[in-house]
Amino acid sequence: MEEDDQPVSPTAQYMSSSVLNLTILVVFDSTVPADDSKAVWALENIFLPLNPRFSSIMVRDEDGVQKWRKVKVKLEEHVKVPVFPQGLEKYDECLQEYITKISMEPLPFSRPLWDVSIIKYPTSTAAGNFLIRLHHALGDGYSLMAALFACLKRADDPSLPLTLPSSSEDKKAENRQRKRCSLFHDFLRFSSACVNTVADFGWSLMKSTVIEDSVSPIRSGVPFVESRPTTLSYVTFSLRGIKRIKEKVNGSVNDVLVGMIFHGLHLYMQEVDPWSNNKSSPQVTALVLLNTRAITSYKSMEEMREPNSKARWGNQFAFMHIPMPRFDDNPFHFVLEAQKYIRAKRFSFGIHLTGALLEIIRKLRGPQAASGYMLKTSTNSSLMISNMIGPMEQVQLHGHPISGLHFTLIHTPQSLTITILSYMGNVRVAFSAEKGFIDSQLLVSCMEKSFEMLYEVAVANKEDQVY
Repeated sequence: MEEDDQPVSPTAQYMSSSVLNLTILVVFDSTVPADDSKAVWALENIFLPLNPRFSSIMVRDEDGVQKWRKVKVKLEEHVKVPVFPQGLEKYDECLQEYITKISMEPLPFSRPLWDVSIIKYPTSTAAGNFLIRLHHALGDGYSLMAALFACLKRADDPSLPLTLPSSSEDKKAENRQRKRCSLFHDFLRFSSACVNTVADFGWSLMKSTVIEDSVSPIRSGVPFVESRPTTLSYVTFSLRGIKRIKEKVNGSVNDVLVGMIFHGLHLYMQEVDPWSNNKSSPQVTALVLLNTRAITSYKSMEEMREPNSKARWGNQFAFMHIPMPRFDDNPFHFVLEAQKYIRAKRFSFGIHLTGALLEIIRKLRGPQAASGYMLKTSTNSSLMISNMIGPMEQVQLHGHPISGLHFTLIHTPQSLTITILSYMGNVRVAFSAEKGFIDSQLLVSCMEKSFEMLYEVAVANKEDQVY
């Protein structure tokens, strides 16, 4: 072993075992044809220097402990330029087939755990695309998105820093509310947190072990669903429209997005199986991923590499179970129910207890057992939801103006994974769906219908609609 080998974190071991092997796929839409020579230069001179993990592989020492070891990166092994059939005007179907193909191919552990596919063919939404695969062992969504955003420059003025949405206003409002609270209210809040913690951790433990969601139009329940092919689709919403809905319920953007997703899924299930939304509807639970860092925005790569930084690099995330509300004709019912559950989870230490339980399992039974617990947690739920923020203005990737971007998780043991990313005043919701089981086009249509219904109720002046 070499002296500069660094230990692999426990969470990274969970994500890279023979039981659980998760990868993040990021898709960039370019307004100009993709130039592979520029992309290779950016990888070598901008991307690789950002973090040693991008130039490292996993090895085991004589005691079987996993370590990160720096190696020389051979870019030709990491850069793919696929060739599609000639003569087509648009290559949307070819791109979709290619994404399905690479989503089924695991990243080899014999080299650093990332690769880039450069698509030099136009689609209906872009002149070219960059597909970046990053193994979850390298870091969580916060870490990897921060690294990718560090490779971007503003399209209008590259010398200016990227601006990102901030939740500072929500934080200020929350702090003002706390100041108005008396000691009695603080006691009630603490008591509520204790009750929520017991209920939350107990429910999470049951969902991760013995309670399994029902088979439904969004959960096939077949074994090893993570190995089945998927289709990737997305829909884009106006962030201004989402905020108008948010004002109606006095909640957060996340409350609206989760509630809208639940409502859209109910509409989809009703289309596929009208009986699925009656009073005896199947049990559906969403596994929502959370960033556990005590920060609200991305930090620089230098700050993230500091050992004691609140924004330190790595896998600093947790998950919470949110049950899908029962069917209701009022679309705001789903937003209000999601808001209620999310608020209750905030006043709970359940996610921290779950993290402690994983560490106990790892120490007593090894990383494989901890991976198995995480796999069971995901398998027993119906879908996974992950939400990230992106730049507010248009950016460029080394000479390639980016018109849109989205991401997804690969090899999740569920029939449906939903990811959310904001960019340029819009929110793009992506769906990675089990191919041949979920109708992606119908699902997108139902999500659009859900947004329209919520917006129509939220906005009294019909002439002010923005969707």
